[in-house]
Amino acid sequence: MFNNTSSLLAHLATRRSGKARDMVAPGPDAATLREIIALALRTPDHGKLAPWRVVTVADDQREAFATLLKNAWVAENPGAAGMDLSALDQFAHQAPTLLVLLSTPVQGVKIPLWEQQMSAGAVGMNLLHAAHAHGFVGSWLTGWAAYSPQVAQAFGAREGDTIVGYFFLGTAGGALSERPRPEYDDVVSAWDI
Repeated sequence: MFNNTSSLLAHLATRRSGKARDMVAPGPDAATLREIIALALRTPDHGKLAPWRVVTVADDQREAFATLLKNAWVAENPGAAGMDLSALDQFAHQAPTLLVLLSTPVQGVKIPLWEQQMSAGAVGMNLLHAAHAHGFVGSWLTGWAAYSPQVAQAFGAREGDTIVGYFFLGTAGGALSERPRPEYDDVVSAWDI
């Protein structure tokens, strides 16, 4: 994909998250999505445990996803029945492509839980980079839906598994704006012993 170092540097310098609600078609086709996911799986993984799973949510499953979100919200928030839950519908139907990334740590191994969770986070970052390299914009979202046990279970989460995030992919519906970034000197220091 990158013909030289300057192409890779330009890629890293220009990757930005887009707002999922602003993404339009097309999203990646099946073959491109498979390649994006395969590239994302090339991540640091101490112990070769693959402590993560990616679940694809097809277009014809979006309504079922919206229903899952609304049912879980009502179950977890007594008194929510009858409320306007259109925001959950909008969440479920935004962007052309939706992936759910789960952290699925392997229990009873010497690799610490934190390292396994960090590996899952690296898969998430690689998803965004791979999508960008293919000309798409991505957005990594969490919020309530990522922390709901009922929603996580519907995506195959077992005891100790968590949703890392929802990855929305598509074409930018307009120009992406740059967000403020931390100043180098505010976050980088030399070790002084």
